[in-house]
Amino acid sequence: MPAPSRVLVQRLRQLWRSAGWPSQDLVEVELLAGGWVERLLDSDGRERLRVTDAGLALIAESLNRNRTARDAHEALVERVATEMQRAGRIAWRGLSLRAGLPGADGATQWVHAMPDVYSIRHSTVEDYLEPAIHEIKVQRSDLLGELRKPAKSAAYRALCGQCWFVIRAGIAEPEEIPPEYGVLIGHATHLELARPAPKRAHKPDFATWMALARATPVRAAEDPQSLL
Repeated sequence: MPAPSRVLVQRLRQLWRSAGWPSQDLVEVELLAGGWVERLLDSDGRERLRVTDAGLALIAESLNRNRTARDAHEALVERVATEMQRAGRIAWRGLSLRAGLPGADGATQWVHAMPDVYSIRHSTVEDYLEPAIHEIKVQRSDLLGELRKPAKSAAYRALCGQCWFVIRAGIAEPEEIPPEYGVLIGHATHLELARPAPKRAHKPDFATWMALARATPVRAAEDPQSLL
């Protein structure tokens, strides 16, 4: 059997959490053929599915793989935020923002966005803030999924004057990223500039300012207050 797809693993998790009533679809056929589930008959002759030991091992493997990816993602997010601080910027992680995009009917379409790192220059002059968004990707599938969501990408660009993708080394080539984004490559010890982000004038709107006011920026590691 080929390596199980994400759909198969998701169905396997659902069966583990449920009573195992069969759906009798093609996903189930692949799970049965792979030996990850088995059919059982109860005392009334009704068929149900049970996750086998091989299926449990597959679930555990997927959990470990996802945990490793999350840890790698968080480490790269932390590095980017630190580099923004060193560049004289104020950085936030995990902001919940929304962008107003023009809809097909002319009405405003509000799109929710949660950029990995949002930063502005440390300046009291609004014209000099240069807001930037860095979206971090450590898995190729995650990157390709993001690029297939034009509304989400448009929301990022509507919220800043320069937009970046930071990709872990080896998951993609810079040429695969659309030209409206800058590209940084995350190596084990440093960030490599593969392509600068196009810049345009942008001022945060009132909703973004309110989100910044409610959130806490990333504290610099060398800040003595961080030790209190």
